[in-house]
Amino acid sequence: MGEVIRGVHLESQWRREALRTNLWVVPTLEVLLAVGLFFGTWSLDRAAYRGALSLPSWVISGTADAARQILAAIAAALITVVGVVFSIMIVTLTLASTQFGPRMLRTFIRDRTTQVTLGTFVATFVYAMLALISIGPASHGDFVPHLTITVCMGLVLLDLAVLIHFIHHIATTIQLPYVIASIATELTEAIDAGVERAERAERVERARARARAANGPGHRPAAVEQGPDAAELHARLDAAGATVPAPASGYLQFVRHRTLVRIATELDAVIRLDHRPGHFLVQGHPLATVWPATAAPEVARSFARAHITGPSRTLAQDIAFAVDQLVEIAIRALSSAVNDTFTALTCVDWLGEGLCRIAAHWQPDPVHRDADGRIRVIAAPVSYERLVQRAFEKVRQAAVGMPAVLIRQLDALAQIMGETVSEEQCAVLLDQAAMIDRVAVETVPEPADRDDVHRRYLAVLAAHAERKRRAELGDRGR
Repeated sequence: MGEVIRGVHLESQWRREALRTNLWVVPTLEVLLAVGLFFGTWSLDRAAYRGALSLPSWVISGTADAARQILAAIAAALITVVGVVFSIMIVTLTLASTQFGPRMLRTFIRDRTTQVTLGTFVATFVYAMLALISIGPASHGDFVPHLTITVCMGLVLLDLAVLIHFIHHIATTIQLPYVIASIATELTEAIDAGVERAERAERVERARARARAANGPGHRPAAVEQGPDAAELHARLDAAGATVPAPASGYLQFVRHRTLVRIATELDAVIRLDHRPGHFLVQGHPLATVWPATAAPEVARSFARAHITGPSRTLAQDIAFAVDQLVEIAIRALSSAVNDTFTALTCVDWLGEGLCRIAAHWQPDPVHRDADGRIRVIAAPVSYERLVQRAFEKVRQAAVGMPAVLIRQLDALAQIMGETVSEEQCAVLLDQAAMIDRVAVETVPEPADRDDVHRRYLAVLAAHAERKRRAELGDRGR
């Protein structure tokens, strides 16, 4: 049951991300709302025309020709402003691609303010055009939709407010600190979502354990862990498994683990995924391994239902994508063409904040079981070690001879050290700190700068010693 809930949550999260990262969903919804609003006001205008009701005194009145002129002017002005909004948006996307990297375009495209602004002007234009064509001769003279025209004027005032907010928003969002903070927020949300899924699964497992204890040792309810463990299944897959080729090339964006579990259960097989979301797949190259080998052809035929590939990466199941985005901005800032050290320092600060959360809470479970508790799918989640490497190595390589960046990286490592929960995590951080210290010794010419970097390295070692002392005191207390 926990696996089903977790899978439903993940898939809905991916669908929300896919719908948000485009420029047509919100405008389309707003146009549909505008059409519905028009038919509502038009119906009231028809009722007033027949004498069935009276319109309020604040409703604009006038002749059919005057109404046509007002609506035509509004429609012409709106379509002009839509062109201006498009132009501003294209300039923003061009600037983002040049300054922040092409991967940053996704962040600007998914921006709600841009989508709402575009949709508001298009929807008002559609409303004005529908109102314009509704004016015409009728049984009691020309029909003029006075209420509809009044509402259209109100929508124009709303559009002006939206335009002012849009200009302010664009001027804010193209600033580097805002862009970096927004990406860091996405990283935090992805981490929190992963932690929430892990906690939900842990609660389900505790409920199962309580059920087993309540029913006694002789009772085996559904979902008790059965069959070979993960280590034994890895050995079987390596020895006698068959590979399943990727059906199409592209970035793996989403994996439906529930579907894979169902497929494997029906075939009494085990599927090991050789790639995780974020990896690039090449058509015909291995995507997964199946045991027993006889089940591989059927798994290959069904695999298209269980995964989604595309031309770009997404955050739904790829937490490393946000890390890579921050790293890309940092190494662009450190390039000789840009030479913006402070932007790189900001990226390192946010990377350190994200890795503090990861060190304390990130515990991905690669195993997915069926209703009887048997392992059916073994995923390939990104490891803590790999996330640390992605966050620090490229920035360190780009920061050769730059003591300010090396010092900030060591400061971040010291902060992360205080959040670690195991010696294995500490060892990864110590390796990165040692490499940074060696880079400073080899590439920083000024002895005083080298001493500054080395003092920060010693601070990382001191943080590790303090963390180890607290862990020993905790063990004695238990």
